[in-house]
Amino acid sequence: MIQNYIFITGGVVSSLGKGITTASLAAVLEARNLNVTIIKLDPYINVDPGTMNPNQHGEVFVTEDGAETDLDLGHYERFISTKMSRRNNFTTGKIYSEVLYKERRGDYLGSTIQVIPHITNAIKENIIIGGKGYDVILVEVGGTVGDIESLPFLEAIRQMSVDIGRKHIMYIHLTLVPYIDTAAELKTKPTQHSVKELLSIGIQPDVIICRSSSTIPDNERAKISLFCNVPKKAIISIKDIDSIYKIPNMIKSQGLDGYICEFFELIAPEANLSQWDQVVYEESNPLGQVTVGVIGKYVALPDAYKSVIEALKHGGLKNRITVDIKLIDSQDIEVYGIELLNNLHAILIPGGFGIRGIDGKLKTIKYARENKIPYLGICLGMQLAIIEFARNVTGIKEANSTEFVLNCKSPVILAIKNLYSKYNKNNKLRGIMRLGTQLCKLSPNSKIRKIYNSDTIFERHRHRYEVNNLFLNKIESSGLKITGRSKNNKLVEVIEILDHPWFIACQFHPEFQSNPRYGHPLFMSFIKAAYEYQN
Repeated sequence: MIQNYIFITGGVVSSLGKGITTASLAAVLEARNLNVTIIKLDPYINVDPGTMNPNQHGEVFVTEDGAETDLDLGHYERFISTKMSRRNNFTTGKIYSEVLYKERRGDYLGSTIQVIPHITNAIKENIIIGGKGYDVILVEVGGTVGDIESLPFLEAIRQMSVDIGRKHIMYIHLTLVPYIDTAAELKTKPTQHSVKELLSIGIQPDVIICRSSSTIPDNERAKISLFCNVPKKAIISIKDIDSIYKIPNMIKSQGLDGYICEFFELIAPEANLSQWDQVVYEESNPLGQVTVGVIGKYVALPDAYKSVIEALKHGGLKNRITVDIKLIDSQDIEVYGIELLNNLHAILIPGGFGIRGIDGKLKTIKYARENKIPYLGICLGMQLAIIEFARNVTGIKEANSTEFVLNCKSPVILAIKNLYSKYNKNNKLRGIMRLGTQLCKLSPNSKIRKIYNSDTIFERHRHRYEVNNLFLNKIESSGLKITGRSKNNKLVEVIEILDHPWFIACQFHPEFQSNPRYGHPLFMSFIKAAYEYQN
């Protein structure tokens, strides 16, 4: 079986929505019953984004198999049914690490290691492995054409047209067509220059997707077609719109999916986008609105909580409720007080690392608990909920986490290294973590059991601290209940407060499995509780 590859590059400027566009195109192709996957090539030298500052890079998306990956993989999973894995994202750093490891091992038999062929061969091998078994593989190349960092990736995808055959390779170039107010017209010159840059590398685009504030008129499309040597029907206009969920239909309406099937000689039925029509309808016809506060420490960059934000929106869609999300810095609560939490109908504390802003989060949890405001704690949000309850209800005044105070007297939260015998002492920054999908058993008659309607669930983890079981009997006797446990019953996965209308916190990250077509039961219930609290 010969795979067909679509390589998506970006030009002119970054942040044009290459990831969303790629995911939307994949959704349309999947709707034609094609087996589709997406691979993201990241030009940075970090091996993965696991240790990168969320305020610089955004969230770390965790796959089922425990890979810490680029947030674009979250877009992919929200738009298509294919689950991402460690094969779907690799960086310059990962490629160089692999090549250098092989060189030290002697695999190259003393050859001089060079970008061409050794680095480019490694890139091609990873792309082929990641696409094995799929009809169409979309490969998003991070960065912008002309960036020095992405040159090895571009050279590798150029070589693939020679290795595999041009009829199985399509190049899509996403560019900006800016509107100049003083001239009152759209300008195609930046796109022409970007394509020229791509041609200088040896890549002729087959499709040009034009990002602009309005639809590209026919005369501009004809000009781009003429100067860039691309058929006019392959000049696709993606204008600014109020919902990313409208993009699949925008792509289909311009026939891009049909053009791709014709290009690859694929026989596939027309795309059925009824699910996306339903999503757009739910979003456009809300029955109410709630305000949810996300209390975090990386709020300067909303992408740091991208999956949480999207999951809240999905929970709103399935309840026909618009969710107004307020990102609040927990350090501001420490300075200005809990008045910042006024007028919230629900409160969520997401995952995070480090002591900064912890006091503000603890004050927030106390406020939500005492005022019966719906509360959802995720990962760190669960650990802090236990600390707050232990201090203020159970009476363990010095309850803390060894993450914040290494030798605290009452460590209700411990580092995994204290719970497991195996610990990587050479990797001090990352230690060991629970990563990826794991089974969780839910308690009968619990709220969480009713929400999921299942005795067991599978959710994704990313953390290095756990609840200390030695304190659980005392804490549970005060009214906080453990309603979810790991497969071996040794680790706490879910807690609930019994005398609270909706207070649930989980060690896992449910946001990574939410999507606009189906939502996620935990977020759907959370938004419903927020609406009921408001009314």
